[in-house]
Amino acid sequence: METQLKTLPKAIELEQAVLGAMLIDSSSVGLIIDVLHEEVFFEPRNREVFSSIKRLFSESKAIDMLTVSSELKRSGKTEKAGGVVYPIELSQKVASSAHIEHHSRILIQVYIQRSIIGSSQNFLKEAYKDDVDVFKLLDTTYDFLNSISELAVKKNEVRFSDIVGEVKEKGLKIYRGEITPGLITPIKKLTNSSGGWRNGELIILAARPGMGKTAFALKAASTLMMLEVPTAFFCLEMSKETLVSRIISMENKIPLSKFNKEGINDEDERLIDRYHQIIKSKPLLIDDTTSLSIEQLQVKAQRLKSVYGIKILIVDYLQLMTSSSVKFNREQEISKISRGLKTIAKDLNIPVIALSQLSRAVESRGGSKRPLLSDLRESGAIEQDADMVTFLYRPEYYGMTEWDDENYESCQGQAEMIIAKNRNGGLVRARMKFEAEYTLFSDLEKDENFVEQIQGISPEEAF
Repeated sequence: METQLKTLPKAIELEQAVLGAMLIDSSSVGLIIDVLHEEVFFEPRNREVFSSIKRLFSESKAIDMLTVSSELKRSGKTEKAGGVVYPIELSQKVASSAHIEHHSRILIQVYIQRSIIGSSQNFLKEAYKDDVDVFKLLDTTYDFLNSISELAVKKNEVRFSDIVGEVKEKGLKIYRGEITPGLITPIKKLTNSSGGWRNGELIILAARPGMGKTAFALKAASTLMMLEVPTAFFCLEMSKETLVSRIISMENKIPLSKFNKEGINDEDERLIDRYHQIIKSKPLLIDDTTSLSIEQLQVKAQRLKSVYGIKILIVDYLQLMTSSSVKFNREQEISKISRGLKTIAKDLNIPVIALSQLSRAVESRGGSKRPLLSDLRESGAIEQDADMVTFLYRPEYYGMTEWDDENYESCQGQAEMIIAKNRNGGLVRARMKFEAEYTLFSDLEKDENFVEQIQGISPEEAF
């Protein structure tokens, strides 16, 4: 039996890490207390410590190394739990509780392994008996497999009636102007028409190269930063220095060329210093890791949410990402990345904006060069996973001088944001101003009411 115990799967260090995380951060206990139980812990003293933490939690009492030690003493379990110093040792095993949910899932998997090994031996013993009731054995086996499989699935179900009150209250707050449906965009008309960028949604911002995808995304990040909204910007194409120079250029009306070729003068320096003082404590985080995989991004996003409380994540751009779990088939890899981005949005309950390239089919079409959903590059999964698909379109880029509507107004220095898919609203076209010298998008000063709402027709019919 001892030999068998030694060979059973176990993860003692992870058990200690989970307990240590609960002892140094009591707020993390609620994240995993309903999915773990005493038998998940292989080490007997770890089971006793967890049991004490669970009792304290159920009684709404404070949880730390001192209160747990006191609870062990009160219940007469101090020696079984490794002595009075063991909770202190556990608290020194980890620096933070950032990975407690991930570690807990691993513990459950190891526990499931042990349970299957033990129960399988019992099932085999029963199956060898000549007088065995096979149907009863099948029922017992199915019951065990069902019960053990529930541990591997995160419980997330709630009663429909429990959500009605939350939905009503949110609607009332929107009506009273206390909250907005989502985070604001850089363009007022776009925010008003779309409701902004909502939590849990994947927003695709797609365009051909040179249209200004990165510029618009940086303007979005800068706008939210100034409103004290913690924002994370991942750029796989440009360095962090380049990104910062572009934001400084657009927000201070300093030509971008001065950062690349001409250099800045004394007046520019004063503007930058003043801007630096304003944004010094603003919550914009930039990561310029190249060859970033979706798996790495998921880990990074979890940490940024835990440490900085980010409320939106922007990725520039989707096609430069990779997936370590998919090889050779690029379409499958893009599908995996797209699905991973949606998972980040849903799990962290934040909007995720992913920039995306369009295929060359846009250029090969005659007439209007407005993008279509079919132009999304490399995978139909992008359209499928996205809650909102937006296109950036500047006819001036193609040498056009007028918009192709019935008024034929000048399109010089203008762009159009097209919402071609929107799970939570209608399709929209909104025009805006574009100043190439600063790569700056802003509200169009004239014709402020130009927003075209298109309901009940396909994107291809609309655009």
